[in-house]
Order: sequence, then structure tokens, then C-alpha cells
Amino acid sequence: MVRRALAALAAIEPQRRPASLDELLASADLLLPVLDAIPNAAVFIKDTQARYVLANRTLVQRCGLKQLQPLLGRTSAEVFPAQLGPGYTEQDRRVLEKGQVLEDQLELHLYGSREPGWCLTHKRPLLSRSDAIIGLVGISVDLQSAATAHPAYARLAEVDEYIRQHFHEPITLDTLTRIAGLSVAQLERYCTRAFQLTPRQMITKARLEHAHRLLQTELPITDVALQCGYTDHSAFSRQFKQLTGFTPRQYRQAMGGGT
Repeated sequence: MVRRALAALAAIEPQRRPASLDELLASADLLLPVLDAIPNAAVFIKDTQARYVLANRTLVQRCGLKQLQPLLGRTSAEVFPAQLGPGYTEQDRRVLEKGQVLEDQLELHLYGSREPGWCLTHKRPLLSRSDAIIGLVGISVDLQSAATAHPAYARLAEVDEYIRQHFHEPITLDTLTRIAGLSVAQLERYCTRAFQLTPRQMITKARLEHAHRLLQTELPITDVALQCGYTDHSAFSRQFKQLTGFTPRQYRQAMGGGT
């Protein structure tokens, strides 16, 4: 649903697009009461400097604020924890400067307990009538509890448990399909419906959650990579930076762990 909504924005004919971001915001403000009613999704619009110009209540609360006004005019790097905020702003700049579209980007968030929380983020540039990038729109959806009512949940739960027990080992889709007794297409579709993640994203999530814990110790980063299922240290660093905006070493330092 989120992907379709943002894709619909991109499909708007040029003559129907706003001439400027201000013109867009004049209409978007009318939607805020509806956007505020979405409890598990942060919805936002940013200008070309990656500064918030509109956000719903969920995002305001996620930033630790009580009202929208203090958020406006600030970037993610200025309002989110130092561990993650700069990474979000770096991501924004790729959208704003290169016109990059992000869909189903699995991202790590830190909440008050400093325990990781996860969301799927979607970002898309906003275009004017002349095709100039005038800002970006995004939605970040918190991952919810598994849909236990799904008909295939019992088999999918076995897949989830296997991933949690074996994430430090190579895991193939063939192994997971044998456990579930499903085809690859069925497994992909059912996991997305029940867990909101593809099987590969489930593996990545399990590995990065473990990395989050290990990086708060003094274990060498090469060993952290191995214990999280990465035989290639550089592959671990690339994927970790993609999900957090930091290299493992930078993340460790931001978390106050060892060097």
C-alpha cells in the first residue's frame, strides 16, 4: 500500500504537479489530521536541504518531541540520536541530489532502551512541473508483530526460528523452502505478508541485531562479522553502513563501546 501511494505521486502528470514546495505544502497541510491518525508509520516531507517541512504525529513522537514546530527546519542529523541521524540525512541527500528512489529499505532504529527497532522506509523525490526536484516525501513503517493468523504461519514460524538459530551460518533459500514446504515464490509472498519482510531481509535483520549487541563490547570487528555470518569483513561493513549510515567502527564509537 505504501509503495503504491508513493508510486502514484511519481505518476502524476507534469502539468498537475505543484510549481513549488510551498504550493504543495498548502494542500498537504489539509492531510495532517489523517496522517496523524497513523500510529505505526512516520510520514514526512523535506525540502531540498533535507529539512523537515511537514511530519505527522508519529514522527514527532519518534523524535522525542511533543509538537511539530520544533521539528520543522531541522534535518534528521539534528533531531535523531547521533548513532543514526547523520545516516538518515546522507540517505536524504542521495534522493535529493541524484533522484534516487528508495523502496522497502530495512532500517535500524534505536528507541529509548537503546534496543534496536526496525522499520521499512520508502523515499521518493518530489518534482515540480518543470521536473526540478523540490523536496522529498517519505514514509517509515514500523515492523509489527508477526501475523499469526496467516494460514501458513506455523510453517513460517519454523523458518523464522531456523533463521534466528542459524543466522551466523550461510542460509540458502533452498533450505528455507524445504523447511516451509513451499516454493520460493510462495515463501517470499507469505513471509512478506506475515513478517513484512522477505526471507533475505529476515536473515539480515537477525544478523544486524546481533551485531548491534556485539558492537557494544570490545570484540574485534572482524570477529563480530564472523559471528554474524559474514565471512567477508568488507561485505559486513557495507551492509551495516547501508542500514545504519555508519561503519561498524563509527557505530561502536557512537554507542560508547570499545575501539
